[in-house]
Amino acid sequence: MSQQQSGAQPEPIVPLPPVGNEEPAGTEPTPYERMGGAETFRAIVHRFYQKVQETPELHAMYPEEDLGPAEERLRMFLEQYWGGPTTYSEQRGHPRLRMRHVPYKVTPAQRDNWLECMHDAVGSVEMDKAARDELWTYLVRAADSMINAFEGEDTTPGHGGNLL
Repeated sequence: MSQQQSGAQPEPIVPLPPVGNEEPAGTEPTPYERMGGAETFRAIVHRFYQKVQETPELHAMYPEEDLGPAEERLRMFLEQYWGGPTTYSEQRGHPRLRMRHVPYKVTPAQRDNWLECMHDAVGSVEMDKAARDELWTYLVRAADSMINAFEGEDTTPGHGGNLL
């Protein structure tokens, strides 16, 4: 007996998701994918925090002795920003970068220290030049926007929260 004869409705046809790295026609890879995905962001952020540990002026801004939690937060943030998993927002809510950095006195010199560490980290991974340039442009712009103090002001770290 056919479905029509039995009165049962035919099941709707649901397209199957792509298998592996195949993408539906016309779908562009996300910047996250073009930059190398989780492996790349994990490597960049890990190298960055290795450099932070070697930079006393920057390390002093982190209230946690163990930088592992900060490393995880930055990795999740960058992955989400570039089109990867949304784990950051699921765990921490909206990024609100400027608000999260207000407790810390971020000077142009500290921005430069941060960018030096990040430049080393980004340079430590294989990445297409266009993707690297896109990532670096964002990082410089983001670092510039975090400046909230200038030389000559009291720049004692506030330790008022967790970065990112």
